[in-house]
Amino acid sequence: MAKTQAEKARAFQALHQRDGSFVIPNPWDIGSARIMAAQGFEALATTSLGMALSLGKRDGEVSRDDVLAHCRMIVNATDLPVSADLENCFGDDPNTVAETMRLAAQTGLAGGSVEDASAAPGNPIYDFGLAVERVAAAVEAVRGLPFPFTVTARAENFLRGRPDLDDTIKRLQAFEKAGADVLYAPLLPDIAAVRAVCQSVSKPVNALAGRPRLSVAELTAAGVKRISLGGLLSRAAFGALLRALGEIKGPGTFTFAKDAGAMGDLGKMMAQH
Repeated sequence: MAKTQAEKARAFQALHQRDGSFVIPNPWDIGSARIMAAQGFEALATTSLGMALSLGKRDGEVSRDDVLAHCRMIVNATDLPVSADLENCFGDDPNTVAETMRLAAQTGLAGGSVEDASAAPGNPIYDFGLAVERVAAAVEAVRGLPFPFTVTARAENFLRGRPDLDDTIKRLQAFEKAGADVLYAPLLPDIAAVRAVCQSVSKPVNALAGRPRLSVAELTAAGVKRISLGGLLSRAAFGALLRALGEIKGPGTFTFAKDAGAMGDLGKMMAQH
């Protein structure tokens, strides 16, 4: 019997409350979601980049309606809880953030994120006060739900060309006070910065795998609770495709076939759902 949204949401919340850390990989379509579930991961997260690439678009060019449809597709692909990359919630004002969160929850998600990146030329990060208001609106929008919808608040400084650790920590602390359940600052430069962020807040911290290049054990020791991969897995898949095509167009060989997934194994993973 399929799990209910409430069951998934409670399971997702529990992952953040137990000892140690957990990895939450990011599928970009139904097949990749089912493969990840078959490998034993306990939760999934959508990726704006992976979704955009799967649609032949660049990151940031996808509409809210398309993102919500994608969330529903990933939610229905497996029985795992799913958290969504909702980017900046598709609007500047807190009311739009709240509306996006409510609509996202209706797709069956167990959680979603709100970031402080404005996408405005010359001013890529929302002013501090507005950023906090937006997180508060996201939290308020889902707190009346009959299950714990996990809100992740993202401080985007390092991802948007503003490598200011003090401001990043200030924002994450304010997002925590505004009620965010998980705090996230992607693209921190090193283990010292990761450790500083984790020590500055009391809520669970999400870290981006691969940037910096630290292992699960190292991130866990630094205090990280959740490790996501963003668009990394989709980029790895497209990278394998590019290498294969380059080999075909170049020497005209097919040695890449040795790394291809076995048809029977892939079929079994799809048939499990």
